[in-house]
Amino acid sequence: MSAQHEGDRINNYVLETRVGAGSFGVVWRARHHVFDDLVAIKIPTDPQYVRNLQREGVAVHGLKHHNIVRAIDLDPYAEPPYLIMEYVNGPSVREIIDEYKSAMPISAALTIMRGVLSALTVAHDGGVIHRDIKPANILLHLPPSDLATITEKSVRVTDFGLGHVGGVTTQSIMQSGSMAAEEGRSIAGTLAYMSPEQKAGHPLDGRSDLYSCGVLLCEMLTGERPQGGDTPGSLRRDVPPYLDDVFRRCYTRLDRRFASTREMLAALSPDDHTSVPPPPPPPPVAVPCGTKCVGCGRSVHDDDQFCIYCGRQVVDRVLACSECSASVHANDRFCILCGHDLRRVTQ
Repeated sequence: MSAQHEGDRINNYVLETRVGAGSFGVVWRARHHVFDDLVAIKIPTDPQYVRNLQREGVAVHGLKHHNIVRAIDLDPYAEPPYLIMEYVNGPSVREIIDEYKSAMPISAALTIMRGVLSALTVAHDGGVIHRDIKPANILLHLPPSDLATITEKSVRVTDFGLGHVGGVTTQSIMQSGSMAAEEGRSIAGTLAYMSPEQKAGHPLDGRSDLYSCGVLLCEMLTGERPQGGDTPGSLRRDVPPYLDDVFRRCYTRLDRRFASTREMLAALSPDDHTSVPPPPPPPPVAVPCGTKCVGCGRSVHDDDQFCIYCGRQVVDRVLACSECSASVHANDRFCILCGHDLRRVTQ
C-alpha cells in the first residue's frame, strides 16, 4: 500500500493532517471537499489489518450513542482501504493524564468514567466487547486543559478494532492499532489494562472491559496504574473510600467483579448514598491568637485548624473542599489541591 500525503483525496475527503500512527497504519484528519465537514480517516498500512478494520467499521456502525465515535463510511476493498469516522476535536485521556503529571480532579475522572461506562453499556447490549479500554482510546470533545467544562457527553470511546464477542487471539492482538510487535516490548502498554482472562486467551464477556475500567479509573485518579494491593486511596489521600470500593470490584478476579456496566454506573451514581460527597462544613471556629493547644500546650495561631506541633484539631469543625475533601482555610478562594472554586454555591 502506498503512503498518503497531505492533499490526497480519499473518497470525498481531502487529507489535511496526520493525527495518529501505529503498527496498524495511520489516522488522518480530513475535510469534505464540498461541505467542509471534518472527519478522521483510518488507513491501514498492514494488509493483515484490513480484516480488523472491517470488523471495527461494522461493530461501530451498529453502535449508536453519543459516547461512541461514530462510523461514517467504510471500504475495506478500496486502494487504500479506509474507515471514515467522526472527528473528535480534543485530547485523549492519555494526553490529559500526561499533562497533569500525577492526577486529574476527582470530579473530571468520574465524569469521564461515567461516559465510558455509558458507551460500554450500549456496546455490551449490542454484543460487542471493546477489549482495549485504555486512556489513549478515550477522546474528549473539548479544548485541551479545559476539564472544568467537561460533561459526560464530551467523552468518546474509540478504537473498536478488537471489539468482538469471544476469546482474543495473539494474532488479533498483534494486528491491533495500539500494539506494535517490536520484540514484544510495545505490547506491554496495553497488556497493563487487560484482564487476566483476556491475557490467557479465555472466552470473554463484558466484565473483562470492567477490569480495564478499574485500571483506567486508578490511573485517572492517581496518575499511576495499580500494582499489587494498591488502591487509588492508598496513592492519593483525598480519594473518597467508596471509590476504592468501586476500584476493588473491577480490579479483581472475574467472579468478584461488577456483573455489568450498569452495576458499576450505579456505584458511581450521585443518587447512590455511598457516592454522595458530604456537604461542605461551615467555616471553622477559630481559636483566638495565643490560645494553647490542649494536646501539647503550645501556642496556635488564630487561623490554624490543626496544631502544627502535635497535629491535634484545634477548631470545632475543619473546613474542607467540597470537591476533593482537602483541608482549606476560611479565606481561601480556591482549593490549593484541585483548584475548585470554594465560594461557588452548588444547587
